[in-house]
Amino acid sequence: MLRFVMAAMAGLLWMAPATAQSTFTPRDESPEEFAEGEGRDQTFYTCTACHGFKLVAQQGMTRAQWDDSISLMIRRHNMPALDEKDRAVLLGYLEAAYPPRAPAAGRGGWQNPFAK
Repeated sequence: MLRFVMAAMAGLLWMAPATAQSTFTPRDESPEEFAEGEGRDQTFYTCTACHGFKLVAQQGMTRAQWDDSISLMIRRHNMPALDEKDRAVLLGYLEAAYPPRAPAAGRGGWQNPFAK
């Protein structure tokens, strides 16, 4: 009986990380903290289904790079596919609010590791 209980507990512990990862909620962020623009709320809530929006706001990419990033998340991370209209809203907001940034003068500056 003790072996059964220990095996059951080990099984529950093994499952715990997967459960914890699927329950992310952006409790410390709200759309109002980020750049205003058409599509901000929809983009915020779409992105925060999986990760914090601060991760998004740190990026600086072209529309094509944002589009590639969305495709990568759909392909590799099981993000639900977006219809054309929703994808256009997200891309429009991301392109306007978080465009590529010029490197800081003299030091090369921050480079987005995901930008091609």
